[in-house]
Amino acid sequence: MSLTKLLLSFIAAAVIATVSTSAQAQEYRAIFASGFKPNSPHHQAALKMKEEVEAASDGRIEITLLHSGQGGSAREAFEALQIGSMQITWVPTARISGFVPELQVLDLPYLFPNREKMIDVLDGPVGKELLEFLTPQGVRGVGYYVDGFKNMTANKPLRTLDDFEGFKMRTMESGIIMEQYRALGADPVPVAFLEVYNALQMNMVDGQENPVNLIHDMKFYEVQDYLMLTEHAMLAGVLIYSSSWFDSLPADLQSIMMEAGKKMIDRQRAGVQEVEAADLERIRESGTEIVTITDAQKAAFREATLPVHKIFSDERGGEMLKKIYAATQ
Repeated sequence: MSLTKLLLSFIAAAVIATVSTSAQAQEYRAIFASGFKPNSPHHQAALKMKEEVEAASDGRIEITLLHSGQGGSAREAFEALQIGSMQITWVPTARISGFVPELQVLDLPYLFPNREKMIDVLDGPVGKELLEFLTPQGVRGVGYYVDGFKNMTANKPLRTLDDFEGFKMRTMESGIIMEQYRALGADPVPVAFLEVYNALQMNMVDGQENPVNLIHDMKFYEVQDYLMLTEHAMLAGVLIYSSSWFDSLPADLQSIMMEAGKKMIDRQRAGVQEVEAADLERIRESGTEIVTITDAQKAAFREATLPVHKIFSDERGGEMLKKIYAATQ
């Protein structure tokens, strides 16, 4: 058993013991773990959610927050929700593609024309239908957090397809994202999020992709000379609850959890937008060169990666993709 899983087991045992031995204790406790840093908009939103839930429930729910990967990787957190040793997490859709392949549709390159249209789709009927694919996995989808458009960092400018030849690009462990970089001519290398900084520093990979706020929060710019504003895909994730835990809550507490979860997502989205410009300026001031990609260069990247849409359709069926196309017209 890994140290992370052992720690979670101890926490879960302590929760059970406390609830069963003290009539005055909170009736329900939840472990909420993520890979985000304490100063991130994600963790700040989670802190507010904890405060609101505990107040609204009159202390009947108590939430323990674990940040910076203290609860394990995204995959480990998802598995912990499935078995009930953890109750809440939020993870990028790409990181759980092995459990719910249908969610990979959101990771396709050049799928959404802008952030506003993506929000419309995620919060609309198509987004709700996608969340239902989580149910058979023993987790309940609450909604989608959004980090924004992904950009690329490297120790050389990446402006043309030739620049990707032989380039080792760190990706999440997602078949669709890896296919995207193969289409560009690069060599995709899956690396866990919390290990990316060291992988870049030790030249195990040549570059990585993430929205500006995560590039800033994880300090990837410290070990990369260039930030390309490619805006080639959106990075979104899902807020999920353990079904076994959520279903054990009485109806009034379920309502509190759903409302608080949706408010937290709204705060995360707003928080990311608020800090993005300042984060980009701090990256620039650090000495990292900001490279603006022209419309013509973006068009070349888009043309090279559009076949990845067909790969997804061939593997997973094209119905959800067609619905997104229709919703973004």
